[in-house]
Amino acid sequence: MSNTEKNIIDFPADDGAQFRMIDVGRKRVTRRRAVAEGKITVGPVAFEKIKSKSLPKGDVLALAEMAGITGAKKTPETLLMCHSLPLDQVTIHCVLEAPASVRVYAQVAAHAKTGVEMEAVMAVQAALATIWDLTKGTEPNLLIGDIRLLVKEGGKSGLWVNPDGIPAWLAEQLPPARPLEGVPVAVIVMSDRAHAGVYEDKSGSWLVEELKASGAQIADYSVIPDDENIIFSTMRRVYEQKQPKLMIMSGGTGPGPRDVTPEVMHRACDRILQGFGEMLRRESAAYTDTAWLSRMEAGMMGNALVMALPGSPKAVFECWEIISPIIARTLKMIATQGFEKQAGGKP
Repeated sequence: MSNTEKNIIDFPADDGAQFRMIDVGRKRVTRRRAVAEGKITVGPVAFEKIKSKSLPKGDVLALAEMAGITGAKKTPETLLMCHSLPLDQVTIHCVLEAPASVRVYAQVAAHAKTGVEMEAVMAVQAALATIWDLTKGTEPNLLIGDIRLLVKEGGKSGLWVNPDGIPAWLAEQLPPARPLEGVPVAVIVMSDRAHAGVYEDKSGSWLVEELKASGAQIADYSVIPDDENIIFSTMRRVYEQKQPKLMIMSGGTGPGPRDVTPEVMHRACDRILQGFGEMLRRESAAYTDTAWLSRMEAGMMGNALVMALPGSPKAVFECWEIISPIIARTLKMIATQGFEKQAGGKP
C-alpha cells in the first residue's frame, strides 16, 4: 500500500513513548450526536437559593448553560488527542431535583468524521463546575458525580444507548431499534464462483443477518451466476412470487465483461433512480479513491425498491453503513408515491 493510500507517513520507531492522533482521513462525514448527564448535590439551603435565583453571584443555571457550551467548544484544548470539530449544536439543560441536587444534560451534534461524546462529557463537567463555583460561598460541602454518556449516534458503530438506562424523554426521541420490522426483503447475489461452490458467499449472508437484526423478513436469498438471462429471470421470479418491498442485489457492478447487473436492472426496472448510485459513489470515496469505477444504482420494479451493490464483503459493509440509516424512511416515502397497491414491473 502506498503512502498516498495510507494517508500517513510512518516515521522510524524509537524507544520512547509515542502518542498519535487517530487518522480519520478515510472516515465518512456523518451526522454525529451525543448526550451526557451529571449531577451536583448542593444542599437544601443552596438549592432554594438556586431555585429563587438569589445567590450572591446571580442566576447560576443560566451561567452554567453558557459554561457548558464553552466547555464543549474547548474540548480539543483540554483533551489533547481530541480532534477539532465544527460543532453544529450544543444544548445544556439544567434540572432542579429536590431536595438538594441539580442534574445537567448536554447534547452535542456535528457533521464530522469522529464522534462528539467527549464534547458532551466536557460540557456537563464545565456546567457542573460552574454551579460549584457560584454556590460554594453559600454551601462549601458540594458533591459532583454520576457523570455518564447516555447516547451516541453516527459513524460505523451507529446508535449506542447506555445499558444502565436512559431518561424516558430521551428514549422517545431515538430511532427504532428495528427500523425494518416486518418488511419483506430479498437478497440476490451474483457470483460465478460462489454459485459454483468455489468459495462461500459472505456478502449476501452478512446482509441477511443485518436485515434480520433490523427486523426485516427475508423473503428470498439466492446465489446465482453472472449471467444476464439468469439474473433477469431470478429478479422476475422473486418479485412475482415473494413480493418483496426491497430487493438487494450484490455483485456484478464493476467494469468487467461479466459484470452485467446494471444492464439487467435497466431491463427489469420500470425506472432507474440515478441519485442512489451518485450518492454511494460520492460517500464511498471516503474509503477508496476508485469508488467511481463501481456502477452501483437503484430502480423501481413495480412497487419494490431494487438496489445494486458491489460484490466484495468489504464494499457491502461500507455501502450498508451509508444506506442503512435511511432505508426505512426511503421505503415509507416510496409508499406515499402511489406504490402501495401497484404491482407488475416490466414484462
